[in-house]
Amino acid sequence: MNTLQIKDNSLYWSWNGYYLSIFPWGKDSLRIISGIQPDSSEIPGWALLEQPDITVRFERDDTSLTLINGNISASVDQQGRIAFYNQKKECLLEELWRQRDNGEHFWDEGHQSKNKVSALKISGREMKPLAGNAMEINVRFEANPNEKMCGMGQYQQPFINLKGCAIELAQRNSQASVPFMVSNLGYGFLWNNPAVGEVIFANNETRWHAQAASHIDYWITAGDTPAQIIRNYANATGKPPLMPEFALGLWQSKLRYRTQHELLSVAREYRDRGIPLAVIVADFFHWPVQGDWKFDSREWPDPAAMTAELKDMGTELMVSVWPTVDVKSENYPAMNEQGLLVNTRKGLNINFDFLGNSRFIDPTNPETRQFVWDVCKRNYFDNGVNLFWLDEAEPEYAVYDFDNYRYHIGNTLETGNIYPLHYTEAFYDGLREAGQSNPVSLVRCAWAGSQRYGALVWSGDIHSSFESMRNQLCAGLSMGMAGIPWWTTDIGGFHGGDVSDPAFHELLIRWFQWAVFSPVLRMHGHRDPITEPEIPYRDGIAQCNTGAGNELWSFGESTFAILSRYATLRERLRPYLRKLMKQAHETGEPLMRPLFYHYPEDEQAWQITDQYLFGEDVLVAPVVNAGERQRRVWLPGNTVWVDAVSGDRHEGGRFISVAAPLETLPLLVRDGAEVLRLIRPF
Repeated sequence: MNTLQIKDNSLYWSWNGYYLSIFPWGKDSLRIISGIQPDSSEIPGWALLEQPDITVRFERDDTSLTLINGNISASVDQQGRIAFYNQKKECLLEELWRQRDNGEHFWDEGHQSKNKVSALKISGREMKPLAGNAMEINVRFEANPNEKMCGMGQYQQPFINLKGCAIELAQRNSQASVPFMVSNLGYGFLWNNPAVGEVIFANNETRWHAQAASHIDYWITAGDTPAQIIRNYANATGKPPLMPEFALGLWQSKLRYRTQHELLSVAREYRDRGIPLAVIVADFFHWPVQGDWKFDSREWPDPAAMTAELKDMGTELMVSVWPTVDVKSENYPAMNEQGLLVNTRKGLNINFDFLGNSRFIDPTNPETRQFVWDVCKRNYFDNGVNLFWLDEAEPEYAVYDFDNYRYHIGNTLETGNIYPLHYTEAFYDGLREAGQSNPVSLVRCAWAGSQRYGALVWSGDIHSSFESMRNQLCAGLSMGMAGIPWWTTDIGGFHGGDVSDPAFHELLIRWFQWAVFSPVLRMHGHRDPITEPEIPYRDGIAQCNTGAGNELWSFGESTFAILSRYATLRERLRPYLRKLMKQAHETGEPLMRPLFYHYPEDEQAWQITDQYLFGEDVLVAPVVNAGERQRRVWLPGNTVWVDAVSGDRHEGGRFISVAAPLETLPLLVRDGAEVLRLIRPF
């Protein structure tokens, strides 16, 4: 029986065991769930938060039923085919069907999909049964070749407009799948499904694919501007806490400070040089064994005294936590017995083999989250540590055979992408329970909704090169457009970078300059020359090597002079940073924004990938090529822009050429903006 009806304030369609439900889900937004009946299981919220009840309208004609929620509507015909419209009755998105019985669609007169009778037998919603209750899923939409799409998280590529791209929906080191996109046609789309898969934004179709899932689940919102779409998304998935004031300054890290004495010596030198230091990091392998989650007392004899001295200097200690548990760890027997670790379905029950055979914790299990936090609270928090660096958060399997692992909530193929969200949630909940109102955790991956758990995402183990730096601009902007406002990167890249190499000094300076205009300014990297451990094994445990110095003064006096000048600029920017962080907390809007964010009518603004807006008022034009001392800059909109160095005024809507000697980052400020007085004299 074919049913198309209003059901409990939602639109409901069913036929021959298939069902489709469309719910109002926030302002100007809808949630779509579809599958095969009977399905008596409760549908998880995944990224979405529950929303207050909303009054909606319904319209019916001879061929269709339409649900209207503010500025968005969804129309479904008797065959169950969907199209979405804005308040102007313009089609935002419609499913792609190529069937013999398509007949004439009910869509707008003259719309391209009006007559799609076809022998191809392609459906807009396709569900192929797998073992158990899972299905392989494809959802297809009609494509507009002129559409521009952005967001989707962090991918190592030089694109902001993702039209024409194939995007893997999977978590990897330096890749974060956050499946929310913003279209220049006036809608945002969340694939509310943590399954491993892909999306293809082709010219002939848009296709979302899940390798294994129980049902189709996505969310769509309408907005006249990218900013409005981002705000709707943040209301539906959550907003970040308010970034603590101390975190707005310089963060210092390297791979790795080996001892308590070494770390304190670095912090003291920053103090003695008069450079404010917000955070210093004790990186990995400060522990006896992976999974012990405590300081090795042989190198770190008095953590409480260490954190107390740092606090007296105005510096917070951040401690690295890995989700790996070595079979030799004191916590392994209990976690294994209680089922708190990820299971490998075939072969040895080992997930990772970096300096030891280990398994990953399973944060999808609430008991795991509580166990890990209890240990970290006892060994770190109770000794004065308030900040945690949640590394390996993808997690980084030794082999990315996602079908070979299983979580508490299901097969990794079906649920794997949500891992970093629950990993961050463990520490967010623990810190909140311990009395912190605004937790922030540095984490190497994210999924949709991670922002509500205080996730400060960084871009993973990237290479030290101008090409890699160029990619990070797009990665950071894409993360912001995917609803993750807090983002940072390893200044200078992680892999490589010889401290005595002038070519690396140039890269480091250019990277540091634009990082001043990012949510968090953070030095980190595995610098050459590397020092191997004096004793490769201790107590049967492999020991970790150490990189060269990575402090501002580690690269020579001329480099230090430039870096310290920009560190001072960062301190001067605190009032502006504070304003942007408050905005992110209240609205979910990113700090780093593509030019089109505030100038969506400017066609050129959608093409620019090596400039960005920091807030609404500062236009940042990083130098992204070695040896470049002049660069071309697009000034968006009908706006007057002031050169922060020269003070020259320029009309918007055109390209200009800006001088960029090594010590200068091209910066322009919107005329009349208060932030100009913080930057100049520059």
